[in-house]
Amino acid sequence: MTIEETNIARPVNAAWIKKYTSKLVSADDALRVLKSGDNVVIQPGCAAPMELIRAMVNRKDDLLDVNIYHILIVGDLPYSQPGMEKHFRHKAFFIGGNMRKAVNEGRAEFIPIFLSEVTMLFKREVLKADVALIHVSPPDDHGFCSYGIDVGNIKTPAEKANLVIAQVNKEMPRGLGNSFIHVNKIDYIVEHNEGLLELPQVDPSTSQEQLKIYDKIGQYVAGMIENGATLQMGIGAIPDSVLKYLRNHKDLGIHTEMFSDGMIDLVEEGIINGEKKSLHPGKLIAGFVLGTKKSYDFLDNNPIFEFHPQEYVNNPFIISQNDKMVAINSAIEVDLTGQVCSDSIGTKFYSGIGGQVDFIRGAAHSEGGKPIIALPAATKDLKFSRIVPMLKPGAGVVTSRGDVHYVVTEYGVAYLFGKTIQERARALINISHPKFRDELTEFAQNNYFI
Repeated sequence: MTIEETNIARPVNAAWIKKYTSKLVSADDALRVLKSGDNVVIQPGCAAPMELIRAMVNRKDDLLDVNIYHILIVGDLPYSQPGMEKHFRHKAFFIGGNMRKAVNEGRAEFIPIFLSEVTMLFKREVLKADVALIHVSPPDDHGFCSYGIDVGNIKTPAEKANLVIAQVNKEMPRGLGNSFIHVNKIDYIVEHNEGLLELPQVDPSTSQEQLKIYDKIGQYVAGMIENGATLQMGIGAIPDSVLKYLRNHKDLGIHTEMFSDGMIDLVEEGIINGEKKSLHPGKLIAGFVLGTKKSYDFLDNNPIFEFHPQEYVNNPFIISQNDKMVAINSAIEVDLTGQVCSDSIGTKFYSGIGGQVDFIRGAAHSEGGKPIIALPAATKDLKFSRIVPMLKPGAGVVTSRGDVHYVVTEYGVAYLFGKTIQERARALINISHPKFRDELTEFAQNNYFI
């Protein structure tokens, strides 16, 4: 293929163009370099290079024991289907809904790890990256492609990989910050334009009753946020509800592992402007985006954004340099001593550690910071309390009782920092669902002498 035949406009006199053209191949040709036993790291989230993934899976009959590493990827993952396990073995740093069954059936594996340390595995070569599959924007006038909507989880591993294969896509926005790779650093280039994967802010199947619960939690959390605070929050109904109650706030900042659609209105209205941030003032710091085309269009060449690798964004010592840092994270269950389980339901793995501990610890050491765990008081069917006497057998403690400061449900806020076990139990019972308070109280009386 000649430069005239490619589908991306570029300056005709740039010195890098000849190299770019020489690296152009089809996806099938690019993935022929993959060998049995290779370690493959894939750009995750909504940025997954689906054309390269499809080509990789098409080669399954030629491959055995290929190890695939990434945090969650949105959408269908053909290499996780039954019958693929002898060809591809996914080792997940975080379990998405599309990988849960495979992990719990033993067809895939889970690596528990703080998000701040995932990329360090590759930087320190604890894990070797034979091949990196990346998804980037078209090159700029100087030959630099942007990792777009996921910089945090792929830039460092790609820099350590033996081979880098890139899907270049006009639909990938140009995210700014420490977010670029030069054409010279890419071994094979596959030009393929297609819409990016998307993850809506709120599950459309959420009931009105459940939305009311999230709404109440959002009110409590928003009431804890001061003007000039810097926020970390994820995607979903609780963060969305918090954002809804920040319309009268001023000069908020963002330092978050993940940006999503819900923040855009507050940025456009000037409520989120970063002007009072003590670190990176005026900049919205993030590692990746999980959202829809609304977010992708908004961040394209937008100078308020500054993307960085996750070992920077999620570093608790970096996070703590933001004054009034508010970290908002969720949980599956919290016991009466304050232990937080977020990654499993008993022995069944559900998600992962992610960035929860990174930001809880960072916010705890921030001047005026507030680390918050927010969750509904009971399951949707009201069969089980989520404030529990003890965590389920086999449940993982993601955030220790020593790390927890605030726990919020629709029934209020429990402040646990510096509190005794008895004081913690009382505070948590007070914000539990009324249906379960008697049995929680009885347990606490028998075991913690309240």
